[in-house]
Amino acid sequence: MEIRVLLVEDDELISQALGLALVDEGFDFTRVASGEEALAHLEAEAADVVLLDLMLPGMDGLAVCRTLRVRGDLPIIVVTARTDTEDVIGGLEAGADDYVTKPLIARELAARVRALLRRRGSGRGETLQVGELEIRPQKNEVLRAGTALHLTQTEFRLLVELAAAQGNVVTREQLLHRIWGYDYFGDTRLLDVHIRRLRRKIEPDPDRPELVLTVRGAGYKIAAGP
Repeated sequence: MEIRVLLVEDDELISQALGLALVDEGFDFTRVASGEEALAHLEAEAADVVLLDLMLPGMDGLAVCRTLRVRGDLPIIVVTARTDTEDVIGGLEAGADDYVTKPLIARELAARVRALLRRRGSGRGETLQVGELEIRPQKNEVLRAGTALHLTQTEFRLLVELAAAQGNVVTREQLLHRIWGYDYFGDTRLLDVHIRRLRRKIEPDPDRPELVLTVRGAGYKIAAGP
């Protein structure tokens, strides 16, 4: 089946060029020009991934991203015209799985989309235990005392990779490669924001993490059991 991409972009020329590139890469492409249209479209039709411009008329991309995150874990790649830390982190904090910057390179974008979708449903088979958390990779679920926690696919894969290392350090480079499947050339903002988001959902006090620990100058690890 073709990968269904919903492009949310108000610039007609960019939409036309990007649409042709997406079709050339084998994707099924639909374009809407506003955040309101995007939400209405997704109520009526499914998509596999949303490519979301941050600068939109009316409801901006950040608000759209937050709304979609409340609805579920549909993969989202935000598009920004700048590489400023504020723009990038704003999109990731709003719930995006990844980001790309304009001007877009079709082959790079296609690689990002495919890597993001490979994450869904992939992972190790065995159940993993981290403190009170029971991680079930085959079912894509995490339980705390029998209650399911809502993680995005990216947050879930990140937790699985750390838990499977059984207390050993996983470097930033290893996590970027295993989860995003792409060389980010030292840009660790992507990873740091997702670690922060993961901690908010699984840590009793995210500001004083007890489960996902930072190993300065190396990476991250899961705290060893008692």
